[in-house]
Amino acid sequence: MDSITELVHMGKEKMGTWKKLGVVGVPVSKGQRRDGTDKGPKFLRDGGLLERLKKIGCEVKDYGDVDFGYIDNDMPHEHVKNPRNIARGSLKTADQVERCLRTEGHCLAIGGDHSMAIGTIIGHARVHPDMAVLWIDAHADINTPLTSDSGNIHGMPLSFVAHELDPYVPHMPGWDEVQPCIGLDQIAWIGLRDVDPLERKIIDKFDMNAFSMHDIDLHGIKNILDMALKAVDPEGVRPIHVSFDVDALDPVHTPSTGTPVSGGLSVREMCYIAEELALTGRLAMIDVAEVNPALGDSKDVDVTVRTTIDVIARFYGQRRQGIAPTGTDIPQATIRRNSLINAL
Repeated sequence: MDSITELVHMGKEKMGTWKKLGVVGVPVSKGQRRDGTDKGPKFLRDGGLLERLKKIGCEVKDYGDVDFGYIDNDMPHEHVKNPRNIARGSLKTADQVERCLRTEGHCLAIGGDHSMAIGTIIGHARVHPDMAVLWIDAHADINTPLTSDSGNIHGMPLSFVAHELDPYVPHMPGWDEVQPCIGLDQIAWIGLRDVDPLERKIIDKFDMNAFSMHDIDLHGIKNILDMALKAVDPEGVRPIHVSFDVDALDPVHTPSTGTPVSGGLSVREMCYIAEELALTGRLAMIDVAEVNPALGDSKDVDVTVRTTIDVIARFYGQRRQGIAPTGTDIPQATIRRNSLINAL
């Protein structure tokens, strides 16, 4: 058996460990200024996501959507928008993710703007505090409330969950229970191409693992994924948390998203990432953020939903070269064609 075949067989054995999968909807839109991301979970479900996962062999349990129960008149704190609603929703998300992981072993969270990751990372850290986080995104999303120009929390989630940034995050109403839970050395970015100046300052100050589209152009997606994994999981043993913002892809592939940036990952590159991470057998948690069905026309929405579902399926075992079914063999003909020729 050659090395490539051995790798595929090893990966198939490992991939079987996540066939039991819980799905949690995180319909949050208040982390940014555009309505519509709260409809992302519905459109992904209606687009056939759960059926696709079942078809490739996943035992899927749908946990439904987190009930955010929004607070009226959530006034900005300084310039940070909707602080109480995001804090409350993050804690509810964390509880649901923790329950899903402890019950099913693996969780797929579909959103929802990227503020959803505050809750998913907190919930995941309760189960696997040593996890490795791969943040696949055009944006770094590590602004603090003091460095953000917009005040939109979907650009800040990593600052709220990282221990090292706690001294840089001011007190905000409703946030007492939202506490940091991972270290910056547990995070690696892939696909960056729109990083704010003070975010770059944070990345440089803490010598973080940040791989941009420039790095991908220079080294290729295989080498970048290898470098990212080695940076956050050098021994190859940690549970992996993937936080996938659909704007990581070039906007031609996912036009219905709120902050598109040209020059992004191709579907081919994203499928490679997903398929290789599936082969590790260590994927515990995946976030899918920033699908916004309110943006673009029906064709844009359809392309975005179909592409997103296709990528998700690659994380859970669908491979471009195909996978032979287990427990079955090639059917043999009851009457062979040569016997008919001889009879004539």
